Amino acid sequence: MPTYHERMAEQKRTAIVDAATGLFLESGYDKTSLARIADAAGVSKATLFKQFPTKAELFDAIVTDYWRTEEGALTPPPGDPGKGLTVLGNRYVALLTRPGMVALFRIVIAEAPRFPELGQTQFKLGKQPFFDAVRDYLAAEHEAGTLEVGDPILAATQFLGMISNFAFWPRMLLMNWAPTEKAMAHSVDEAVQTILARHEVTAATGAARA
Repeated sequence: MPTYHERMAEQKRTAIVDAATGLFLESGYDKTSLARIADAAGVSKATLFKQFPTKAELFDAIVTDYWRTEEGALTPPPGDPGKGLTVLGNRYVALLTRPGMVALFRIVIAEAPRFPELGQTQFKLGKQPFFDAVRDYLAAEHEAGTLEVGDPILAATQFLGMISNFAFWPRMLLMNWAPTEKAMAHSVDEAVQTILARHEVTAATGAARA
């Protein structure tokens, strides 16, 4: 169980991350100072600098927090690609629909021309770890003989793209875009079925591999 001081430190960290996200969106990354973030978070500058010595480290923490999957979530084992892809697809929807995820993307898109490192951080610490997990899962299903995936990078791109094009990207432009949970689940199921239709091993492909 966390100690009192550990709980207070975590509460202050959350307040700092939330304040920074709001200010980056409102005023831009460049025009938001660490001192202003400390004031908005209700913490001292010393407290903020102790946790985040630079603005870049604070942004790294924002991206990492927003893309963190639930604790203990592991990549499904190969053997049942329909079930495994459904688990991964639902996790992706949960990530993309987190409160603040749209704001994070808007910050990066707005500031990337002047601060390209923000885009690199968003990709390296954010999407890429999840993308790599899906790619590796598809490769594992290929090795297990349940899917025929010659290019797991392309297959992962297609799978995640089908989901995000419904669950996320319309929200960047349409403020009232809010599909129901049933609609989200259906979009994941359709993406899974599309991947299975394209890559599932049949008698013909199985014979070819043999």
